[in-house]
Amino acid sequence: MSAAPRRMAVLLAAMTAIAPFSIDTYLPAFPEMAVDLGATSVEVQQTLAFYMAAFAFMMLWHGALSDALGRRRVLLVAFAVYVAASLFCVFATSIEQLWLGRVLQGMSAGAGLVLSRTIIRDLLDGPAAQRLIAHTTMMFAVAPSIAPVIGGWIHHAFGWQAIFIFLALYGALLFGAVWRLLPETLPPEDRQNLHPGELTRAYVSVFTHPPFLALALAIALSFNGFFIYVVSAPKFLLEHLGVSAQSFLWLFGPATLGLIGGNWLSARLAGQVSSRRTIGLGFGIMAGAAVLNVAINLWWPAVLPWAVLPQGLYLFGISVTAPSLTLRVLDLFPARRGLVSSCQSATQTGMNAVTASVLAPLFWDSTLTLALAMAGFLLLGLAAFALRASGGNRSRGRG
Repeated sequence: MSAAPRRMAVLLAAMTAIAPFSIDTYLPAFPEMAVDLGATSVEVQQTLAFYMAAFAFMMLWHGALSDALGRRRVLLVAFAVYVAASLFCVFATSIEQLWLGRVLQGMSAGAGLVLSRTIIRDLLDGPAAQRLIAHTTMMFAVAPSIAPVIGGWIHHAFGWQAIFIFLALYGALLFGAVWRLLPETLPPEDRQNLHPGELTRAYVSVFTHPPFLALALAIALSFNGFFIYVVSAPKFLLEHLGVSAQSFLWLFGPATLGLIGGNWLSARLAGQVSSRRTIGLGFGIMAGAAVLNVAINLWWPAVLPWAVLPQGLYLFGISVTAPSLTLRVLDLFPARRGLVSSCQSATQTGMNAVTASVLAPLFWDSTLTLALAMAGFLLLGLAAFALRASGGNRSRGRG
């Protein structure tokens, strides 16, 4: 990768990583925050819920706004709001004020996640776009692992307010980088109207388009085969595998390696192997991981390290398929790529919410039922992709 694409990949990865940093960095400070703000542990936990609700709501709008106003302008406003929201959290003197600050953070943090994919597709297509998405995700993969570690260091040295100062500085750094380094990738003549009627028709057109639904669900359902382990981690790791609360790296370590390795392979295959064969390879790896997971939990006791290796392999497979599937989604509506990216993100977020709140508790009572849930999600994801494949590969470019 040459210097210019590398700089772009680093910037886009940093924009995307602001979301996991906003979630994970302040988790080690929960007990001190409860004491300082005179709040219960449940009220402090709700700061995360308020953030996620605002994040999910705005996922639907970042892309549509960028289709009308330009990618760069939306990012600059979002990061400016994020900096202000983080500073508001620094000076919060009550849990209610912290709730408000977290809502504002959630409303702004998702812009980088939604628009990074859109910017890549604005600039590139085919193998070049696949490579840049893969390289960006490889860099982003480190963020969820290091965020709580950084947060723990900052909290231990300076207190919980310093974590939000760190987040404000991160947002300010992104604002400056976008201002200086990121060109506008959507020409004025390609921008869309924000008229409520036209916008409503565009959302309806996307969410009722069978190829979009098939591809978005293929991504969301397949990923949920791993995500169910994320939300079940306390049960899976602490109760079933008997590790300590400080040993969550047993799950997230292999997952991070799988995420990096799968995207590395996807980048290597770009231009050498067709996207269809790349997607097939990724699904094949996921299938092998799911079968291995069921076999391990059916015939052997759940012990480390064997109980966590299939999850890393499964995420490796997801990471091989994701860049190609994402490009297919974005190409369905070339005139509305920002809105389509928002709709795909909202589909994923909604599926994650259903899994976390409803489905995970149904499966986390044993390692075997979790393994069966992974296999079930994969089968549903494969079925969704098969429906898209049977409908042909035609794109629809309506605005």
